[in-house]
Amino acid sequence: MAEPVVKSYFPSQIASDLEKITSEYGLKVAKAIEHEWFKRDSGTNRYYNNQNTFHRRRLYARGEQSIQKYKDELSINGDLSYLNLDWKPVPIIPKFVDIVVNGMSERSFDIKAFSQDPHGIDKRTDHMQNILADMELREINNTILKQLGINLYKSDKDNLPENTEELDVYMQMTYKQTAEIAAEQAINTILEGNKYDLTRRRLLYDLVTIGMACVKNDFSTSQGVTVSYVDPADIIYSYTDSPYFEDIYYIGEIKTVPINELKKQFPNLTNENLEEITKQGIQNTDFYHRTMDETNNIDLNSVQVLYFNYKTYMNEVYKIKETATGASKILIKDDQFNPPIDVLDGNFEKVSRSLEVLYDGALVLGTNTLLKWELAKNMMRPKSDQSRVKMNYSLVAPRMYKGRIESLVSRIEGFADMIQLTHLKLQQVLSRMVPDGVYLDADGLAEIDLGNGTNYNPQEALNMFFQTGSVIGRSFTSTGDMNPGKMPIQELASGGGNNKLASLIQTYNYYLQMIRDVTGLNEARDGSTPSKDALVGVQKMAAANSNTATRHILQSSLFLTAETAESVSLRVSDILEYSPSRDALIQAVGAHNVGLLKEISELHLHDFGIFIELAPDEEEKQLMENNIQMAISGGLIDLEDAIDIREIKNIKLANQVLKIRRKKKQQRDQAAQQANIQAQAQANAQAQQVAAQAEIQKQQVLQQMQMQMKQLEAQLDGQKLDKEAAVKKELMQLEFKMNMQLKTMEVEALKAKEKDKEDRKDERINKQASRQSELINQRQNNAPPKNFESSGNDVLGGFNLGTFEPR
Repeated sequence: MAEPVVKSYFPSQIASDLEKITSEYGLKVAKAIEHEWFKRDSGTNRYYNNQNTFHRRRLYARGEQSIQKYKDELSINGDLSYLNLDWKPVPIIPKFVDIVVNGMSERSFDIKAFSQDPHGIDKRTDHMQNILADMELREINNTILKQLGINLYKSDKDNLPENTEELDVYMQMTYKQTAEIAAEQAINTILEGNKYDLTRRRLLYDLVTIGMACVKNDFSTSQGVTVSYVDPADIIYSYTDSPYFEDIYYIGEIKTVPINELKKQFPNLTNENLEEITKQGIQNTDFYHRTMDETNNIDLNSVQVLYFNYKTYMNEVYKIKETATGASKILIKDDQFNPPIDVLDGNFEKVSRSLEVLYDGALVLGTNTLLKWELAKNMMRPKSDQSRVKMNYSLVAPRMYKGRIESLVSRIEGFADMIQLTHLKLQQVLSRMVPDGVYLDADGLAEIDLGNGTNYNPQEALNMFFQTGSVIGRSFTSTGDMNPGKMPIQELASGGGNNKLASLIQTYNYYLQMIRDVTGLNEARDGSTPSKDALVGVQKMAAANSNTATRHILQSSLFLTAETAESVSLRVSDILEYSPSRDALIQAVGAHNVGLLKEISELHLHDFGIFIELAPDEEEKQLMENNIQMAISGGLIDLEDAIDIREIKNIKLANQVLKIRRKKKQQRDQAAQQANIQAQAQANAQAQQVAAQAEIQKQQVLQQMQMQMKQLEAQLDGQKLDKEAAVKKELMQLEFKMNMQLKTMEVEALKAKEKDKEDRKDERINKQASRQSELINQRQNNAPPKNFESSGNDVLGGFNLGTFEPR
């Protein structure tokens, strides 16, 4: 494994810039790196030690570890002639490796960009202040909008937060500058173009198996930004105690390069140089102390080349001179410019600063041929600190201590060996086990007479025993003595191997459980033997604890992703300024959103902070879902709120939104309750008012009806009076008429009476005259006397006018 370097063979870091740029300085650096990693101590070296260790761990992770140690364990003085075993390793470790790698590969995440340059910060601050102003002037703005129709809101009034807590959530969830969206689209486009998802799976596999992972980013004018996987077994780096390698000052990788490819990379090499490189290369000097198999597989037409980055610093020196007109003129000087103090007068001054720089180098291992040494092009410098520089490689080894790297596989190698030995022992026991047999007493069979003149032979006895389990025997011999072979057939039990099998199986399970205990990958994680009696919550807690045991691997992979995304964001500036693929990148990102084209073209003017938003795991989702279900069942949030909360990947932010939505729901419920109370009160008041109005209307109707009745009665009375008057009038007219008639009759009667009187008078007179005449005549004639009385026809019969009197 890696070990501390006591002696330093590197050239001085405080050398001048002119010296650092020379090939001699670069060769010293390259040879120092070569010496540090390939020096021969006790027959090995640091590089080969790493390669051997990583190779062994990868074999264990594949279930293909060497079986020689198992043969040495079971052999007697190297003799295996009596063993007929299947030596193939039991693939226990691959199962656990796949569980971790595949489980983490499925965890989705989003790359978020945060604009941290002054323009982006000012823009975010202004937007936040506008929202705060709108929140404070909400009532005034609503009144003006309602009365005057003028909208004074500077932000969306429909989505205006209610308080500062909602404002914080709004700024995290909703607010996003177009430059940030463009940066995220650019990063995702570049990563997708480089198939980073596949690279990330390989990184996870390396973290689990060998405990270290590395990814490289680079930029070229022809290919743009490239993100590639690097095998940690080929990596060299300066000593560090940090698992994130942030303080290393050199890093590189060893590549086996064919001669033709080497010629394409370095066209200035002549055929003589290539021939010399081939002769002096390490493939012929056994510089690695390789094994025989590896040495035999070396291609003589390829060489091993060390590609490395070397971090140092350079001085930028400027001479600021004041001209005769009073202006300042800046002249660039090298770092050797150091005039005496007495020369520095008021006319000019020296200004300098130190910058970190990277040198790219390439060395053919085992030779003094330095293929490349130059100041790196397109160095990545954070815009927040232009003096710093980022290396092209991103490394992480989460369990590194004093240069020693530990992995999940390294913890369980010994237990895997014991499981394999136990498996071999099981094969041995199984091979030596024999089935149960029977003991057949031939003499006992000879004493048995079947009664039909024949004796009991062994074949018939065995057939009867195996088919029926019955045995025929005799207690006494033919002479009457006790028969010692009265049980001619007895079963032989060979159960000695069962105890050994049970013991070996128990040992096998013990070491399997030790693997689970050491790695934290319990049964709940892989679902191999879930207990039917265990509660679901207990199993989920066990799975969550298992996830916690391997969380450092997930965090390391996210660290590499964040570092790569940050490097890509810095590389985007190089693409937009220097690369011919600028238009292709702009169109590729603009295909998702045409509105981002302008922002993308100006993306190099911004400085972004990159962070990873990891999707919650199943346990976190379940806890969040439980909170949501409790809130829904309690009526604390609506279904629409639950849908929005489930879409949030950040659990902390989702909980904040849940709290806010719950408070809003309570406020809405309270407002609705108050509205219901007011509506009920208003309805009651309206009902009372309606009832009162109805009563009034009823009374009015009754009064009106009474008035109408009275009017009708009066009208009827009037009509009655009119009718009575008319009747009376008619009666009076009739009475008057009748009276007139009566009067007329009376008058006529009077007249008639008078007439009668007159007539009677006249008649009487006439009668008297007649009588007088008759008397005279009688006297004259002396006639006899006459009777002048009526003969009874002159009676009226009781007739009077009383019936015609008024009633």
